[in-house]
Amino acid sequence: MTQIEQFEVIIIGGSYAGLSAGMALGRSLRKVLIIDDGKPCNRQTPHSHNFLTQDGSTPQEITEIAKDQVAKYDTVKFYEGLAVGSKKVDNGFEITTSRGDTFYTDKLIFATGIKDLMPKISGFSECWGISVVHCPYCHGYEIRNQKTAIMANGDTAIHLASLVNNLTKDLTILTDGKTSFDEEQLDKLLRNGIKIIEKEILAIDHEVGNLKSIRFKDGPVEAFDAAYASISFEQNTSIPSELGCEITEQGYIEVDEMGKTTVEGVFACGDCSTMMRSVATAVFKGNIAGVFINHELTQESF
Repeated sequence: MTQIEQFEVIIIGGSYAGLSAGMALGRSLRKVLIIDDGKPCNRQTPHSHNFLTQDGSTPQEITEIAKDQVAKYDTVKFYEGLAVGSKKVDNGFEITTSRGDTFYTDKLIFATGIKDLMPKISGFSECWGISVVHCPYCHGYEIRNQKTAIMANGDTAIHLASLVNNLTKDLTILTDGKTSFDEEQLDKLLRNGIKIIEKEILAIDHEVGNLKSIRFKDGPVEAFDAAYASISFEQNTSIPSELGCEITEQGYIEVDEMGKTTVEGVFACGDCSTMMRSVATAVFKGNIAGVFINHELTQESF
């Protein structure tokens, strides 16, 4: 059955950033719809860290608490599904979903996250977020003092090595081919006792996502307990671009400090708009976007 309904704000994406924006708006009695398909990017991660009051909780536990709290605000509604299109209409935006429903809104927030693009390494995706991780702040303490690999090259590898070197002294950089380090970088790695393996990576051996060893294309196997990796990503949805939102060179939706995109009436928050990828940052950015949209609505009607 097709629904057609008008809201003051539609939030596409109902994870940490979207729920945080929804709470700020619900507390100001704004009529809000949160559209979410229930597939957050960190659903494979066993525990979330570095978020005050919820350190060590599972992502699902944090989401359930957040959704339950936001649902207590009567003006906020939830829609389980996927937004597949949007267009500018008089005084707002039209949103269509994969279920054939259409909604209208004055303002729009994208809290849609990003999609990690897994390298063609057997076992990588099964370990991602469990024992192959992206962030020392989110996961580093839990894998401290372990034999650790950094799957990166060049400046990215150096940046990760500088952070991880404080967490373990058994550190090896896997460049998956020839290194691109300059002499100064090589000297830093040597002084800190960080090894380099330039062989191409074939596969990750693991048990239920827990890394055991890494195999290389020329045959040898190297045992590791954990690894950091920097991988490519893309936006989870093309709708912001289709609406005309600018995308940064790094691939994020361009926003100002209040979460405004380059399209009037459209905001973005969370992983889709910042490289600071953490639960705490998503909650903060969502709150800011929700508050500032409420400010705009107030100024337009007062």
